[in-house]
Order: sequence, then C-alpha cells, then structure tokens
Amino acid sequence: MAYSKYMLELMSKAKLKNKTIVLPEGEDARVLEAAHIVAEEGLAKLVILGKEAEIKAFFAEKGWGLEGIEIVEPEKSPRLQEYTKLLFELRKDKGLSEEDAAKLALNYNYFGTLMIKSGHADGMVSGANHSTADTVRPALQIIKSAKKGRMASSCFIMVSGGKPYILSDCAIVINPTDREMADIALDAAESAINFGMEPKVALLSYSTYGSGKGEAVDKVKSAVALAKADLQLPEYKELNIKLDGELQADAALDAVVAKKKAPASDVAGQANVLIFPTLEAGNIGYKLLQRLGGCEAYGPLLQGLKAPVNDLSRGALVEDIVGVIVCTVLQTK
Repeated sequence: MAYSKYMLELMSKAKLKNKTIVLPEGEDARVLEAAHIVAEEGLAKLVILGKEAEIKAFFAEKGWGLEGIEIVEPEKSPRLQEYTKLLFELRKDKGLSEEDAAKLALNYNYFGTLMIKSGHADGMVSGANHSTADTVRPALQIIKSAKKGRMASSCFIMVSGGKPYILSDCAIVINPTDREMADIALDAAESAINFGMEPKVALLSYSTYGSGKGEAVDKVKSAVALAKADLQLPEYKELNIKLDGELQADAALDAVVAKKKAPASDVAGQANVLIFPTLEAGNIGYKLLQRLGGCEAYGPLLQGLKAPVNDLSRGALVEDIVGVIVCTVLQTK
C-alpha cells in the first residue's frame, strides 16, 4: 500500500518529535515488521515488549538491525517492582490488592501503560491481538482523562482521495448523551488541529435543520447548542473551530446538497470532522468507507487522555500499524 501525501506529511512531522512509543505485542510479525519500518525511517524510538530471544531471531532472519529499538521482557524487567508499586498506589482505593497488582503489572498492556505513567515512554500502540477493551482499560485506569469530568473517546483518521477526515466516536462511547456528544465533537476538533487540519465539524443525524423529528434528532440539536456555547470559552476561542448541525451526511459533505439543505451553514458541504450520534453509526460508517470506499483508516485513536494510547484493528496491515504509530507520536506533548 502506498501512503497518501497526507500521511507522508504526518511522517515528516513525526520524525522531528523524537518520541518513544511502546509496542506490547512483540509476538506479532506485523508489529515487528512495522517496528522495523518505523525505526529505519526514524519516525520514533520504540520499546517492544516480548521474548527477547524470539524477537532478536526474527530480526536476524530478516537481516534487519535493531537500532532505535529496545526489547523489554516484563517478567525480567528491573522496573517491574517499581511499576507494581505504582499500579497498587493508583488502584488501591478501587480495591486492588498488592498481590493482584503484581499479577496485573505483568500484563503487557498494563506494563506498557505504566511505562508511560512513569515517563519511560511517550505513548503506546496495541490491539493487533487484543480487543479494544483490553487496550483501552489500562489507559483509562492509569493515564486518565486530560480534562476533569470528561470521558475519553476515540477518532479515526480516514483519508479519501488524498483528503483527511476525522470520524468520531467509532470505538468507545456507545450511546453518548448530548453533553458527551458535544465533548466528543470538541475533542475531535482538537484532534483535527493536532493532525494538521482546520476543523469544520458536522454533528450528524438523519435530519438537517429540523427536516426530521424524534428524540435522536433532539439529542444532536442539544449537543450542537452545548458545543457552540463551549466554543466561547477561552480554551477554544483562538482555535478557529467551525461547528454546525444537525446535518445529514450528504449535506455535511456535498456542496450542491448543502446549498439546498443548509445554505447559511459555514460547515455544510465542506465538513472534515464527522461526529456520529451513536457508536453503532460511527463503527458501521468507518468500516463501510474503508472496505467499500477504499479509504485509508488509522485508529481508533483515543482522544481526551493525558498521554496517547491507541488501538489497532485486529485485521490491521503492517502499513496501518506504521500509520497509527505515527499518529501516536503526533499526539504526544
């Protein structure tokens, strides 16, 4: 797969950041091949968790060097006790015992997340062999949300015809309230800025400006009002975020349709950040774009956390993994 011009631009930006990303799935050949590409291109420094002898043998068989790559076996790590103590302190109020903390710290996703919390890595990419829940749970428990009272969500970067779009939420929040949908929209807008886009955010519905009725439409309308109110806060005022809704997908994306359905909107017809009313709609939508539309898809990328931990589809290709590692680098502080 040839990378789009947009992804190549993100790669160039990643090279300048010199960040360390941990990969907890050193048993997966796709992850190791992606690690080789990332290290060879200088996109990030990497820590691979897994059996050192097996990983070294894999690289030797391919004739690849390990420059820019550190291999860590959690079971043998001199930092295991430090991480176990940290996990216990973070979770003891939730009922975690010292014995259970010791077992949990040996879980590679937890170990990798504890590396970030301890400042030994800047971000993590997992999910090639784990469910989204297995990847996300340690992040939510250990890294936690960047903004108090706001839940983490996810987004995908979709590239169609060379143009990038942000789709959210497609992986985390099943049926967001109006408040949660507004928060997702604002976090997705910030994600767009982080990935070099000028956000034009459309909150999607089966209705455009009241053309349809129902509780689902009312929720989106309320979310739009809440998000627009928040855009007046100091933290958003200078970000040049344009946001509108409720909009149907065709009105959000097609300029001709937008002129008929929402002629006064400064988002309709040119949206590049699409906010779905439910996880069901978002997940189905991105998979259709990827499988039928041939779009590049990178994610799900978690947004709203203090440090980036990102998920992979279990069907991810090597190129997909490289792309998500690059996105993770760009999410780091």
